[in-house]
Amino acid sequence: MEITRAGSQPSAKGPADWFTGTVRIDPLFSVRDPARAAGASVTFEPGARTAWHTHPLGQTLIVVSGVGRAQRLGGPVEGLRPGDVVWFPPGEKHWHGAAPTTAMTHIAIQEQLDGKVVEWLEKVSDEQYGQ
Repeated sequence: MEITRAGSQPSAKGPADWFTGTVRIDPLFSVRDPARAAGASVTFEPGARTAWHTHPLGQTLIVVSGVGRAQRLGGPVEGLRPGDVVWFPPGEKHWHGAAPTTAMTHIAIQEQLDGKVVEWLEKVSDEQYGQ
């Protein structure tokens, strides 16, 4: 058994290439062979969001606080609230983030395939976010 104590891993600022607005990433666990899953707690300030992206083996989000939004390519923008669980299938192009006036924190869990957990794409425009 191994316990990773809260506060033992530094927070990181979400890179500007991958996010719009202010985002904080707090690592929870990384991939450990033979397992493939990694997880992080991600906090989006109001209006902040990811760029469009995909995951080779899908992604699960667990909303823990605030109000958020998510969208898969071709679908409507969906509202998210604490307790909601979102599943994006492998390869599904999507984005997620906070609502315009409310921050949101979710736990993101994704699996690694051939050393990769995500493919980052173009930014979500203000028009796409505001739908």
